[in-house]
Amino acid sequence: MLLLVLRVRRPAGDRVRNREITSAPAPAPLTLAGEPAHSRERAAFDPACERCPRLATFLREVRETHPDYHAAPVAPFGERGAPLLIVGLAPGMHGANATGRPFTGDHAGILLYKTLHKAGFANQPNGDRADDGLVLIRCRITNAVKCLPPANKPTTGEIDTCNDYLAAELASLPHAGVIVALGRIAHNAVLKALGRRQSECPFAHAATHELGTGVTMIDSYHCSRYNTQTKRLTDAMFEQVFVEASRRLENR
Repeated sequence: MLLLVLRVRRPAGDRVRNREITSAPAPAPLTLAGEPAHSRERAAFDPACERCPRLATFLREVRETHPDYHAAPVAPFGERGAPLLIVGLAPGMHGANATGRPFTGDHAGILLYKTLHKAGFANQPNGDRADDGLVLIRCRITNAVKCLPPANKPTTGEIDTCNDYLAAELASLPHAGVIVALGRIAHNAVLKALGRRQSECPFAHAATHELGTGVTMIDSYHCSRYNTQTKRLTDAMFEQVFVEASRRLENR
């Protein structure tokens, strides 16, 4: 009977521990950060990932019509463990999906890399090709979804499926690091990866959110062609986000 009681009580205890972890400020990074470095690197990105059937099928179709395109999961760009992590939505068809590097070769990258260079986070203002010599400084870029989605619109299930890669990426962010979330989907993906509720940290351009362990997230409208052409996001608005990111990193 004693053995039977122990076996019945153990799952209940496990559930209690799981609730405690979920309520912590940043459960996924704290857990993953305790793993060996090579294990975390695998968890943060898988170049052969085909977890999402719709995306895997779409990429195969793209490889047939554009055999010179990367057309595969796009790896993060920049030094792992950099104090500034920029989180975008997903690779663009003729940008990262073509070149294999985030925000490279499309309109969104023009504003992003120009702004990063002005703020001191990149060695040059342009990022046109994967071999153009661009180097990020104290900065890393990743996406909430690593594969090109049809019509640039990943499903909720695809965002969730890719979220553990983002959680592993966040695990390498140093204490007092800064996250810049480009758009609401990236914002929500970061919160999910850290076990935080969206109601605790509502998205708004230039809003800042303290996420625990000294980490701050700064929101920005995505630097997409649509947002910039409609003036929803201006150069000055975007620059101010990275001025604030730089200021916070300097003060820590």
